[in-house]
Amino acid sequence: MSDDAWLVVGLGNPGPTYSGTRHNVGALVVDLLAARAGANFKSQRRLRADVAETRIGGIPGSRAVLAKPHSYMNESGGPVGQLTDFYKITPERLLVVHDELDLPFGTVRLKRGGGDNGHNGLRSVRARIGTGDYCRLRFGIGRPPGRMDPAAFVLKPFSAAEKRDLELEVDRAADAAEAVVVDGLVYAQNHYNA
Repeated sequence: MSDDAWLVVGLGNPGPTYSGTRHNVGALVVDLLAARAGANFKSQRRLRADVAETRIGGIPGSRAVLAKPHSYMNESGGPVGQLTDFYKITPERLLVVHDELDLPFGTVRLKRGGGDNGHNGLRSVRARIGTGDYCRLRFGIGRPPGRMDPAAFVLKPFSAAEKRDLELEVDRAADAAEAVVVDGLVYAQNHYNA
């Protein structure tokens, strides 16, 4: 893989049981990126992920590896580390797309670095690659209602009201991810963090 390639990882849990849950919104965004690029995922057992090598936005120099780990969320670091090692991707060229409890539903925020804020997938990635200084696309899922346990909330499907807007919000998140790959993090932050 070339030096200018990006690795875009959509975090989630494997299998149909979890496919429509809030915790899997990262995988939804990466699925849309692949569909836009006309790329097909291939299961890479040794990398423990579904992987699609493609160009984002069809522009030369916007090479990207799109990936969805086969592991459960709290073990995401294993596949992410194997992917970064195999494709020789530095943390500066890693974009992790994940759900974020501390943002209202559908809010997109891009950043580099920071703590894991209780997110087990991010904690696992940091432990495996040895740094938290990678790019993140945080997709807001909001806080659980009442006294619901956040761990239970993230594994529930989106509400009927959220489902009405989900496609639009995932589309916007995919736009933001494309902007990071094609134009860089600062440009994308200026356009999507408003």
